[in-house]
Amino acid sequence: MQEALKAIEKGSIKKQVADIRVGDTVRVHQKIKEGKKERVQVFEGLVISYKKTGSVGAMITVRKVASGVGVEKSWFVHSPNVVKIQIMKRSKVKRAVLSYMRARSGKSARMAERDFDRNEANNADDRTASQIEEDEKAAIAKAEKAKPN
Repeated sequence: MQEALKAIEKGSIKKQVADIRVGDTVRVHQKIKEGKKERVQVFEGLVISYKKTGSVGAMITVRKVASGVGVEKSWFVHSPNVVKIQIMKRSKVKRAVLSYMRARSGKSARMAERDFDRNEANNADDRTASQIEEDEKAAIAKAEKAKPN
């Protein structure tokens, strides 16, 4: 039973995700299917919660204020619907969950910015192991096809 679960998890876990932390301002690129069409929608906001870090069930909750109304969305980090997560800004925080940000607005909602290496933090490979294998097989097939006989 445990081995079957691990096999399923291995197929859906992404190789490397961005170095997300609570207090980061992130852009989550989410795949949305409407009928036969497919598009990517971007949601930018503050990470107020990051649960089960390092596991398949890792989940982030992102909050932003849109037209004066607070909006929160939660995603599984390893979900196939999450195309990529970009870290835009890193803030100094002293809590694991920033639920107090829900009651704040205006200047009191500002957070002290912290320096960080954006390229290092956003270094991620959002493909799963099966997608990497498919890409490698396609590259080999393309190379063999291009090879003169």
